[in-house]
Formats: sequence, structure tokens, C-alpha cells
Amino acid sequence: MMEENYIRWHRKMRAERAVKNLKQNLFEARYIEEATQAKEVIMNMLPKEGVIGLGDSLTLHELHIIEALKEGGYNFLNPWEPGITREESLSRRRQAFQAEVFLTGTNAVTLDGKIVSTDGLGNRVAALIFGPKKVIVVAGINKLVENVEEALRRIKGIAAPLNVRRHTYPPDIRPPCGDTGFCSECKPPRRICCYTVIIEGCSRDPKRITVLLVGQELGF
Repeated sequence: MMEENYIRWHRKMRAERAVKNLKQNLFEARYIEEATQAKEVIMNMLPKEGVIGLGDSLTLHELHIIEALKEGGYNFLNPWEPGITREESLSRRRQAFQAEVFLTGTNAVTLDGKIVSTDGLGNRVAALIFGPKKVIVVAGINKLVENVEEALRRIKGIAAPLNVRRHTYPPDIRPPCGDTGFCSECKPPRRICCYTVIIEGCSRDPKRITVLLVGQELGF
């Protein structure tokens, strides 16, 4: 349909501006229009030798990356593998800091070339900053926002409530946004928006972080 072509054009224009600014901030960056192509690009970037760490990401699940890692015999750390204990899950998250590559999503990418991410535990944002030799961040076009202010609104108003719904919490620590759909600036231990990191560039380690923007909606 003609309308779809207009939408694809607009997405491409916005993504290309972000890619340009990300590169100016010394990220590696690329726009990939189709999700199927994105999966292929990601798998070609991952080493067969060396450990791959993972950050919690619905985007990776929607791209079927976890299944591809299993089928391909990659050495990867999956903190959400069914049947493992909480202690083992935490151990794998810590081991990810020594990974060759850390693969994750993010909550927002700004048009002026910044990455904005919020965590409850902090392992994902910590690994983005330092530890793994290389980081690959995958984000659907729905994560592309005007600026940091919009990114923070998106996290509180969209990503947090939906991610609370996605996970299971005991009633005494369940964040209220998972029931109301709105941020109430709740306090610990209910709060999941505990660690927010704005990455403005890779000036001390150029191109350590690669950002892949995908021209389809992925994740929350």
C-alpha cells in the first residue's frame, strides 16, 4: 500500500539522522529496515569463540536470537534459562562483564545520538558502560525518540508498565505501574526504575558500542 511506503520513508529518514549522530558520538551504528535482516546481521557479528553475555531484552526474543544462539552452538550466558537458581542467574550476569560481546536492547535511542536505558537490578546498564569488550545494542524504530527528555518519559510511561506486566513479581514488591499503566514514582522495594544511564558517546573507547536500529516495532 502507498501509505506503508510513506511510513517506511519516514522511519528511514529519522533513523538515518540518528545513525549519523550516533557515529559522530563515536558509536558504530546502522539502520536495518527488516527484522529478518537484522537477525542475520546480528548473528554474523557474534563470535564463535569467546563468551557472549545477554541483557534482558524482549527485542532479542522477538528476533529469535536466543534460539539461534542455542542452535548455533554459541557460548552464551543466559540468566533466564529455565530451571536455574537465582544464584546461578546472578552469577551469569556477573560473568557477562568478562564477555567478548554483550548483546542487549535499550529503552530509547535519541535522534541526537544518545542511548538511554533504565534497569531494576543494574547489570544491563553496567555492562553497557564498562566490562565486555564489545556491546551490540538492538532497538526497534519505536525506541527512537527526539531527545533525552522524551526518552525518560517513554521509559516511565511505556517501557516500565509493560515490562512489569511481562515479568512476575510477588504482590508485596510488584510495581504499581503494572496495574495502573502510569508511573507513580514508587519507592523501593517496588521500584524497578532504579538505575538510569545516558550514554552520550564512546570517546574513551571508540566504536565499542554498536547500535542497530531496526525499521520495525520491537519490544517495549
